[in-house]
Amino acid sequence: MSDQGPATDPAGAAPGRRVVRWPAVSAVRWWVPPVGRRLAAPVAVVVVVALWQLVVVRTGADPRFLPSPVRVAAQGWAQREAIGEHAAATLTVTLVGFAVSTAVAWLVAVVVDLVPPLRRAVVPLLVMSQALPVTAIAPLTILWFGFGLLPKVLVITLVTFFPVAIGLVEGFAAAGPRAEALLRSMGAGRWQRFRYVRLPAALPRFFTALRIGITYAVVGAIFAEYVGAQRGLGIYLSMQKNAFRTDLVLAAVVVAAALSLLLFAGTHLLERLLVPWARPATRRQVRERVR
Repeated sequence: MSDQGPATDPAGAAPGRRVVRWPAVSAVRWWVPPVGRRLAAPVAVVVVVALWQLVVVRTGADPRFLPSPVRVAAQGWAQREAIGEHAAATLTVTLVGFAVSTAVAWLVAVVVDLVPPLRRAVVPLLVMSQALPVTAIAPLTILWFGFGLLPKVLVITLVTFFPVAIGLVEGFAAAGPRAEALLRSMGAGRWQRFRYVRLPAALPRFFTALRIGITYAVVGAIFAEYVGAQRGLGIYLSMQKNAFRTDLVLAAVVVAAALSLLLFAGTHLLERLLVPWARPATRRQVRERVR
């Protein structure tokens, strides 16, 4: 009589042994890896905050130098209206500046793609633009254009323009030559080949660059406000630092990080809506394709 006991590893089962698949075990194997990946970041944050709280309690650190997470949360909530107003100003500047940066990046990338000789001339200039020290350019923009919206938009554009433009240029260049050759044989012009082949091929790389740029945009906006502004998280951080309110400085930093995460998630949502064909296949879809 053959042994028909359960086996959890079909690859390691003995010859002639019938493998019994338990539905509960399969369900656990299906759900645990995705759930674990999703909970990894929150669990890491909880562990870091717990260790931070433990260190403050054990050492009795001065709140002016190292406030506890509980104090940061309490004081931040007490100042929620002021922090909210400054965060709204930073978010507005970030969105406006990044929109201008993205529009300019699209314009430059499309022109470079339609006129190939410009690629060798423009790409080095894009690289050189990143060598400009923002710490020196930001005060100059404040000096030249005052404390309004324009200098902040210029700083954000300088910080975020390069990754978006390079992502688009490389995305256009990565288009399949066979598809272009097919359209050319059908009489399609340069613009039609760009629209139906090169543009769809560039969109996945564009959204990857967009995610990189949007996080830099928040940092650029805060730095521009830190140099000189009337409202925003940058000026709020500067005021609280001068008042030795480390707890409120950290509360504003947490809000800035939350803004970055929110905008980063927004790029993912936008990509799902506009580029559904670039969405990674789920495990279930892979199984169905194999079958």
